[in-house]
Order: sequence, then C-alpha cells, then structure tokens
Amino acid sequence: MAENSTVLPYPSLDDMQHWTWVIGKAQQMMLEHGLDMMQIATAKPAAPGLPALPDTSAFAKAQADFWTDSLKMWQRFLTPAQAEPAEENPAHARDRRFAAPQWRDNPMFDLVRQSYLLIADHLLKGVDAIDGLDPKQKDQVRFATKGFVDAMSPSNFAFTNPVVIEKTIETRGENLLKGLEHMLRDMTKGQLTHTDPDAFEVGRNIATTPGKVVKETPLYQLIQYTPQTSEVYKTPLIVFPPWINRFYILDLNPEKSFIRWAVAQGLTVFMVSWKSADASFKDVTWDDYIVRGQIDAIDTVRDLLDVKTVHAIGYCVAGTTLAATLALLAARDEARKVKTATFFTAQVDFAKAGELNLFVDDEQLKLVESLSGEGFLDGRYMAATFNLLRGRDLIWNYVQNNYLLGQDYTPFDLLHWNGDTTNLPAKWHKAYLVDLYRDNKLVVPGAISVDGTPIDLTKVKTPSYVQAGKEDHIAPLESVWKITEHFAGPIKFLLAGSGHIAGVVNPPSAGKYQYWTNDKPVKTLEDFMAGASETAGSWWPDWIDWLTGQDADKVSAKAARIPGKGKLKAIEDAPGRYVKTR
Repeated sequence: MAENSTVLPYPSLDDMQHWTWVIGKAQQMMLEHGLDMMQIATAKPAAPGLPALPDTSAFAKAQADFWTDSLKMWQRFLTPAQAEPAEENPAHARDRRFAAPQWRDNPMFDLVRQSYLLIADHLLKGVDAIDGLDPKQKDQVRFATKGFVDAMSPSNFAFTNPVVIEKTIETRGENLLKGLEHMLRDMTKGQLTHTDPDAFEVGRNIATTPGKVVKETPLYQLIQYTPQTSEVYKTPLIVFPPWINRFYILDLNPEKSFIRWAVAQGLTVFMVSWKSADASFKDVTWDDYIVRGQIDAIDTVRDLLDVKTVHAIGYCVAGTTLAATLALLAARDEARKVKTATFFTAQVDFAKAGELNLFVDDEQLKLVESLSGEGFLDGRYMAATFNLLRGRDLIWNYVQNNYLLGQDYTPFDLLHWNGDTTNLPAKWHKAYLVDLYRDNKLVVPGAISVDGTPIDLTKVKTPSYVQAGKEDHIAPLESVWKITEHFAGPIKFLLAGSGHIAGVVNPPSAGKYQYWTNDKPVKTLEDFMAGASETAGSWWPDWIDWLTGQDADKVSAKAARIPGKGKLKAIEDAPGRYVKTR
C-alpha cells in the first residue's frame, strides 16, 4: 500500500450488521436453491431408457456439511473467543488473489473472503458428490463450476476488493479510468492483453538467433541457423514447432533460446516456421502438415547437406504429427530418414488428454465451424481456450491488475509470445479434434491414413527421447507417457519440473527446476516414478548427451553448413516473414 493511501476504517456496528445480513442471506439463498433443485430432480420420473436419478443422500450430506462449516465461520466472526480455532485450507493460504493483508486485517473483508472460499469449496464438493454421471460429464460440470467460482471471486469486483478501494481513494478514481482504457482497447482487438504490447518485436529483441530462410512454400518457411563452432555434428537437427503458436517460443531471447543453445553445442539447426492460416488454407489437411510439411522439410535438409538422415524434434501438436510422420516413413520403408526423434510435451494417445478433452463435444465443434467461415479459425479462439485452462492466472489476475487497479503492463517476452496468436486451418483443426482428441484413432493400427497409406505407431522403431512436464495442464504427464506404450523402438523418458512451457524452455544458465530419469526398464509411469532419480537444473544437457551418443561424427562448418552457401540460396534473414504474418 502506498504511503499516502487512505487506510480503510474498521466497520461500524451498523456496517457489521448490514454485511452479516447480506452474506447470511446469500448463503441462505444458495442453500435453498440447492434444496429446491434436489426436490425438482427427485420429483421427475426417469426418462425411458435412461438410468434412474441418483441417490440424493450425497447431496444432503454436502448441504449439511456446508451448513455446519457456515455456522463455524459465523461463530469465529461473531464470538471469536468462544469459537474453535480456524484450520485454514493450505490452498487458501497460498491463494494469491487474497495475498494482500487487507483481506485479513479488516474484519469486513475477512468475512467476505472467508464466505467466498467457503461457498467455493462446497460448490466444488457438491459436484464431487454427484452420482450417476460418466467421468467426462462430471469433469465438464466441475470445470464449468470452477470457472464460475473463479469468475465470482470478490477480488474481481471493485467494491468487494479492499486493495482496489484503497487504490481508487488514493488516485481519486484515475485507476478505474486507466483500467477502462485498457479494457476498451482489449475489447477492440478481441483479446486480453497480458504484457506491454510495444515492448517486443520479432527480429529485434526476440527471435534473434542469426540465420537465413533457405526455403519457402505456401505452408512453411525453413530457417537454417548460422553455425557458431568450427566443426558441427554431421547429422543435422530439424525442429517442428506447433502450428498453433509462433516458433520463437524456442528463441525468445539469447538467454532463454533453445535454438541458440543447440547451435552452440555444435548442431546444424533448422527450424520450420509455419504460415498463419488464411483463406488459401481452406483445403489444408493432416496430409499437408505431414507430407508437404514435415517430410518435405526432412527431405530438403537431407538433400541440402547431402546426408542420409536427420534428428527431429516435435513440440506439442507438431510432436503428434511427427509420430505420424515416423509411422508413415516406416510404412514406406523410409524410416532411416530420421535417425532420432525428440518429443517435447507431445501426445499420441488422447485417452488421458486432460481438460482440453472437455472442449471436444458437439457444441464446441459447432462453435469451431461457426467461427471458420473463410476456411480458417481465428487464433484468438485458441488463445481464449488455453487461457480458460488457467483462468485464475491468465484471465482474472489481469482483470484485477489491468482493469481494476489500472496498473501498467509489465514487459514479459513469454506472455508476448502467448498473445501472438496464429490462425488455424479450419478443416484440419476440426479433423484433429474429432479423429485424435475425441475418437483417439491415432493409436488404433490402420484406423487413420496419411496420403492414402494406413499408419501404425507400433511399427515406429526410431530411437526416441520423450520429455514431459510434471505440471503440464495442456499435455498431462500421464498422457505424454503413453507414447512409450505404442512405439516399438528404444525410448528414453524424462520428466521435467514445471509445465508445458517453462518445463521445456529451461536453459542451464537459469539454474531452475529439476528433472527425473530412470535408466531401469519400466512398463508403467508408476514404476518410472518409483525408481526415478532427481537432478537439479535444466534437462537440456541430458538431452544433448543422449543425442550425440546416437551419432558423434563431425564435419567442418563450411559450404552448405553455412546458410545460403549451398544449393538453397538465402531468401531473407531469420526469423523470416511468416512468423510476422497476422
């Protein structure tokens, strides 16, 4: 709190009586609503062919627990000397929404906070008490309930947030005017702003690793990076980033750049930069990204450097298509084109794909179709979807800071990348959701084809390095592990600390997080975890040791190893035009 801010007074007796009535009335309304809904539900006969309604005893117990906990809270508030000591939920103690001391120091706002947390906990417990729903339905109800609970937090509203009230008094309302300016700007562009929009520019202070674009197709540009060592490993590396985001997540700045680090290790590195979809992508499908994307890029690099094989990396959804690429090459007896495959937080089996599966139903698919009138899906839709998965951190935190408090945006390269959306080819995106997420066809041998050829992941024998993130909410650990259950070749599985982005983008110089490995043969994730060894810091050195252990031959960094000096002439400097196309 600023030194010249106005300290909120403690509430008067009249204030206390009023807020006691308001919050008590709110609790009573919620309780009565729950009982009314139970009575309506039990009064309706089961529809023909449908199971009978579940036993309501779980609802009754949930309501009784809610009432008991409410009475305890009121007792602590009204007669603290006689009340049982509060046992705060550890998750509540870590809740950053209520980290400011005003939420506890002022009795009125402490009551608001405790009441909200009590109601929120019991709403979610009520969902868990529902019987008779299949697991996916229950997950959908819980996700929707959690979203509602987060949206209704008192921290999101000016007149129930003591920090906002103090700021409004201190600035005489200037914070609200500035916040309104932020909100109107976001409404105009149709996207929530997370960071200073003018702080970063691709090619100026992000995506700056030196290199050249050496090939361009309607689907992608191929970037070759300039070597930093006099000798390089003979087998080059080609990286396939997800087409739902910009490639420079792997080249944010010199300190965080996986690309710059890999080049410094002596690798000849190529990056595929996918073009953001437009109307010309109307008929682009799965086949295009695999055959005219990944395999075309692999063949281009092999021909350019006159090598028989390449190392390949697939990140997230590009890892999914890399798996299909390997299966297609195996079916064509061309598996030797890829010496090793590395998968960054990628899935092939979507049986345990996490909360993203909740967005794959008939209503969501209709929404995708309605938003794809010109043959492509606006990238802001996917950005909003990913934000919803972490709504508390990526939505409501910014509602409070940017709209209510009117704070200036903090420059943050990762959040700049997160908001730099990419349009998706509508036809292929829908097929991806239906065939992979909903129907899980990729793991059924022969159930899905590429360029007319049925593929089978169990035929993939390419040595693979599979990296998962311990806290990944987009490609959950349990889902990534399943790659090991389908490939037939040697696999090294590594679990990195943190999540989908920070678990991957973790340079050794940062000294952050940790990773787990297990060199013993294991068949289950549980066995892997039981025998895993923890190592502090970045997993990148472990990966380069594994990669170079597959092929240690080196050649001079000259001729075609220098961008533009071989068969393919330089088209433009890295990072190229495609990454800047909106």
